[in-house]
Amino acid sequence: PDAIIGEWLSQEKDGKISIYKQGDKFYGKISWGKTPGKKDVNNPEAKLKNRDLIGLVILQDFKYKGSAWEDGKIYDPKSGSTYSCYGELEDKNTLKLRGYVGISIIGRTAVWTKVK
Repeated sequence: PDAIIGEWLSQEKDGKISIYKQGDKFYGKISWGKTPGKKDVNNPEAKLKNRDLIGLVILQDFKYKGSAWEDGKIYDPKSGSTYSCYGELEDKNTLKLRGYVGISIIGRTAVWTKVK
């Protein structure tokens, strides 16, 4: 279950996400970005538009279930949207995350690479 813990480079290679465990759930926060000081300008809530992206928790409430981390949520700061999400390791250095609305067939997959 803890194989997901660590630093991951986003698919676009423009940010790093630090995945950690809290209780029996997994979370991920942005730990580095190509554009330091960038704000959450696309957030639909006006009061959140001025918060920094660095330190922002974008993965929430993932639970390990056999071979995948499921029942989580992922926030996409580029769109300001939150999606249901699950993730699975393709190998120890490749994490596939599937974000979706409603059913997982209607969604998008991102591939993150573990930072060594």
